[in-house]
Amino acid sequence: MIRKAEERVSEITKTILEGMPREAMVERVKYEGPRIAIHTKNPAYLLSNNFIIADIVNMVKKRIVVRVDKSLRKPVEEARKLILNSIPEGVEASLIFFDKVLGEAIVEVKDPRALLSKGFDPIKLTAETGWKVVVKRAPQTRSSSMQLIYRALSENFEARRKSLEEIGERIFRERLLEGEEITVLSLGGFKQVGRSAILVTTAESKILLDCGIHPGARNPIDMYPRLDWANLSLDELDAVIISHAHLDHSGFLPFLFKYGYKGPVYCTEPTLSLTVLLLTDMIRIAQAEGREPPFDMRDVMEFVRHCITLPYSMVTDISPDVKLVLNNAGHILGSASIHLHIGEGKYNIIYTGDFKFGRTLLLKSANTNYIRAETLIIESTYGSRSDVMPSREEAERRLVETLNQTLNEGGKVLIPVPAVGRAQEIMLVLDKYMRSGELVEVPVFIEGMLSEANAIHTAYPEYLSNELRRRIVEGGENPFASEYFTTIDHPSKRDEALGEEPAIIMATSGMLEGGPVMEYLKHIAPDEKNKIVFVSYQVSGTLGRRILDGASQASVMDEGGKIRIIDIKSKVERVEGFSGHSDYNQLISFVARLRPKVRRVIVNHGERKKAEELASSISRLFRIPALAPNVCEAVRLY
Repeated sequence: MIRKAEERVSEITKTILEGMPREAMVERVKYEGPRIAIHTKNPAYLLSNNFIIADIVNMVKKRIVVRVDKSLRKPVEEARKLILNSIPEGVEASLIFFDKVLGEAIVEVKDPRALLSKGFDPIKLTAETGWKVVVKRAPQTRSSSMQLIYRALSENFEARRKSLEEIGERIFRERLLEGEEITVLSLGGFKQVGRSAILVTTAESKILLDCGIHPGARNPIDMYPRLDWANLSLDELDAVIISHAHLDHSGFLPFLFKYGYKGPVYCTEPTLSLTVLLLTDMIRIAQAEGREPPFDMRDVMEFVRHCITLPYSMVTDISPDVKLVLNNAGHILGSASIHLHIGEGKYNIIYTGDFKFGRTLLLKSANTNYIRAETLIIESTYGSRSDVMPSREEAERRLVETLNQTLNEGGKVLIPVPAVGRAQEIMLVLDKYMRSGELVEVPVFIEGMLSEANAIHTAYPEYLSNELRRRIVEGGENPFASEYFTTIDHPSKRDEALGEEPAIIMATSGMLEGGPVMEYLKHIAPDEKNKIVFVSYQVSGTLGRRILDGASQASVMDEGGKIRIIDIKSKVERVEGFSGHSDYNQLISFVARLRPKVRRVIVNHGERKKAEELASSISRLFRIPALAPNVCEAVRLY
């Protein structure tokens, strides 16, 4: 296989070198994961003449990046001084990180447009320093998750370099088999919400779509994906692709690396940052509750080192017979639908992941522009015909009404929120209506991972709605900062939130499965004048779901690890319309928009009744086969 890989790279090298002008001074061509890296001694020439690389890409049909030949790199501190001296007055670099594997110097600033408009020249600096200078937007407040990512990338960089080369050899090797069989194996998240995991197998490849845990399960056989049923060796996996950061789609990732997976994980850049946030918080909560975490930070760091981030719409080879494209899913920041092109376009699969085909304040609506797809794998969280959500205007009005009702009566409102997605959406709504005077002006206390998640959102405005992108990029605003919001950054500061005055409290986790929300629940729930408002989906088996279904008591853990029973006397309300999932009408509209029409639909990510009902509706309305498999079923597509 290595010999064939060498033959393959020699063929690509020959094509690239033949298309290169002598002035390019190309020294060598190497694999860099799913990319072909051109190492040059004249980076300014290639970076200033983009058409040369574009022409080569059209010839070889592969992703190509320009790298500066290592012999030209100046020592890190010398390069840092050159870069700092080139930053115009009035612009501050939050961070300069040197990636020794890629030969990149990443310059983070709050306002990249101001930096570039004042004469900062990345191409010139690349030539001067020998490091490819890349300008990125810094978060508007410090993000420990993004700092951790840089730390992971700076450690064991030689192992990371070797890993990228090995991944490239595996991707660009010649095909070994002639068969065209394609099968989907349901390892989790079918007729249930939680532990999403789908194994796509071809004659050449094994690719895992999502790798989550079930937050409401109480035993491993129901909590984790059924890799055992698939008899899957981790060495056989060509790639793992993560649709978005929520733990029911990403929470099993550290286990893969803990038990020996050495391959790539593909996702968007925001998904990487948010996944690190949620995984590290999972460790922290376990430790705070006196439990042994199921994985540790070494496993998280190993995931980071093997992660390859991709922007939306970029076609990328991930195995000898599979190309990948990620597209906006509209669910949370960086969420993506996964489009697999198998066998040089012979067969196409779209996996929606969790998606929102509708307008929100936070994100753009899910993409529907697919050139071709034979099989659609679609979520069914709200797949029943009765799952029709109120309009966005109605939802906002209902939230304001229920909040005003409790606040005017002197009560407090607890809103349990996932740190990512619904939290930011609700913050935007609260700020909007308090500014307009339609919502009672009271303090909004925020605790948990919300501040960290908000910081990550401000670093990626291109993934947000057009309005938010404009406010961040053009206005220099932080849309998640407001005079009405007070961040609780230490448990000792909770007294103000829990005082006598009316207030709104937003805290994680959104399903009442640990986190600071549990401390607030102990104080809010026993008082009849208070209210608990749910704005996000509550998975079956979670405490949030039990309370929403009418539980009059809840078991919570006190300091010292003792179990305490609290009475649920407060009002409990669910306000629909803020979900990051598509409702029934949006699911059907999404399928209707796909052109040409798909040949088959597989339904996942929904409780049994909802999954079966959506499959039945799609089959009846569109006259195409639609099925809702159980966990541990195989469906042959081709």
